[in-house]
Amino acid sequence: MPAVAVVIPAKDESARVATTVRAAAQIPGVDLVLVVDDGSSDDTAAVAAAAGARVVSHARNRGKAAAMETGAAAVGGLDDPHDPRLLLFLDADLEGTAAAAAVLVPPVADGVADMTIATLPPQRTAGGGHGFVVRAARTGIARATGFSPVQPLSGQRCLTRAAFEAARPLARGFGVETALTIDLLRAGLRVREVECDLHHRVTGKDWRGQVHRFRQYLHVRRALLRYRGR
Repeated sequence: MPAVAVVIPAKDESARVATTVRAAAQIPGVDLVLVVDDGSSDDTAAVAAAAGARVVSHARNRGKAAAMETGAAAVGGLDDPHDPRLLLFLDADLEGTAAAAAVLVPPVADGVADMTIATLPPQRTAGGGHGFVVRAARTGIARATGFSPVQPLSGQRCLTRAAFEAARPLARGFGVETALTIDLLRAGLRVREVECDLHHRVTGKDWRGQVHRFRQYLHVRRALLRYRGR
């Protein structure tokens, strides 16, 4: 089993990040849990460090893609260049269910896949939108690659260092997962979806939730524009 580094982008997650860190540390093969505090206004960084994570902080909020790049770079600085760790990206609000992400690692460790993507079950909390962002991402990925993912926006992913580098620079904002999938498939790498019993906070149906989903949609569309005509 290769060593695994868990990278957790986090923004204002002091209420949940400690439980997520401790659960992620239980995954077989994990010898490093790294939290990227993306300009939090609360004590996310201190709470994560107290839970056992190594913490890297952004002075201001730079978005998920930048946090992923920062986290991967920090892991790379600790890696043996001849034997780099696998990268397991997890959201900060998974809490105790983060341990279930263990199933994402074996296909990559065994060389069956270059990246695995978690597909989540129906969530325990109510919420969610009407699926238009998911459909836009799924359709865009299918048109660009022929692959139609079940959950194209899932941020829970395990991949090799080589696969991560093949997708750089990452698309900005909420388009990062869509572009990551396209870039790896277009590079001839293998992507697999894996059912994973993960649960997180669901975006509500209120006005704030609708604004969030509209921003997601714009970011996904912007990411897909990278591939128009290519």
